[in-house]
Amino acid sequence: MHSVSSLASVPFLRAVGRGLPPHYASQEELAGSLRALWAQKHFNLERLEDLHRAVSVSGRFLALPLEEYPALTTFQQRNDAWIRCAVELGEKVVVQALEKAGLTPKDIDHIFFVTVTGLATPSIEARLANRLGFRSDIKRTPIFGLGCVAGAAGLARAADYLRAFPGHTAVVLAVELCSLTLQREDLSIPNIIASGLFGDGAACGVLQGAEAGPRRPSARVVASQSVFYPDTERIMGWDIVDTGFKVVLSAKVPQLVKEHIRGNVDAFLAEHRLSRADIRHWIAHTGGPKVLQAFEESLELPEGAIARSWASLKEVGNLSSASVLFVLGETLESQVPREGDWGMVMAMGPGFCAELVLLRW
Repeated sequence: MHSVSSLASVPFLRAVGRGLPPHYASQEELAGSLRALWAQKHFNLERLEDLHRAVSVSGRFLALPLEEYPALTTFQQRNDAWIRCAVELGEKVVVQALEKAGLTPKDIDHIFFVTVTGLATPSIEARLANRLGFRSDIKRTPIFGLGCVAGAAGLARAADYLRAFPGHTAVVLAVELCSLTLQREDLSIPNIIASGLFGDGAACGVLQGAEAGPRRPSARVVASQSVFYPDTERIMGWDIVDTGFKVVLSAKVPQLVKEHIRGNVDAFLAEHRLSRADIRHWIAHTGGPKVLQAFEESLELPEGAIARSWASLKEVGNLSSASVLFVLGETLESQVPREGDWGMVMAMGPGFCAELVLLRW
């Protein structure tokens, strides 16, 4: 087991802010608008409804009102909307997270920004620097392309940074507006599934080095593990086409989870003289029903172990990189974790890859 002395350099996770855009549509409303569009192309509408029902999502929050999407016909129009909405939602969650942590924008030494749903240069965190008044010496690391794994990977990279700078404060901001990537002309099964599964949202984690700030009780990021699976580039990602981001989503994702996650988790825990039985809090990315089932079965999780992930999937859909941070934030604020508890954050994404983050309260 870890001794107290070995935790002396371990960064703290102070707070997680979470935000959803103001527009909401039930799964029935969303399916209805897509049905009207795709009926003109003779798509099997019963198949559309079956696929939407199968993802276990009851509704999603949207960057724009539903009726504004048909007017977005070019990549530029979608991306311009993405930039505008990402700045607004990103600002909201950074402010919220800092308030929860008892900090201000001037306290941030390094901001990690993750997304996979839009492009901006200067990137979103630079635009927030102007709006929120970050210090002029703030370090910025925008990360594009990690997809669903990026919430966990961002936490891990921020913790790595804080081990080198134990007096510093770092934030991880994830903003994903999946609705603005939807290709309405694409009648492939992956795109139909994506149209039912992915939602919009943003989250912000605040971390501090072991020597920063007051000693308020909170979770600590003990260690992380990245796992890259060779020759799996076509499992998940985007094809960049004239109209924007065209989804690549293989039906093999749950099978990859089943084949690998148990061995990955067991090996990672063994390095820290732990086993799955030692983990009290499982914080899983809401990849979809089959992915969550694969987590449960492969890791032999007790009933209800990832109930928060199931609930988040149902209520808001898969928010890509922000999803795992939503579940993490709810876990932190639940008052359930006790001092000494271990937690495991798990996410998977394009590459294909996994990120595991070991927490201790």
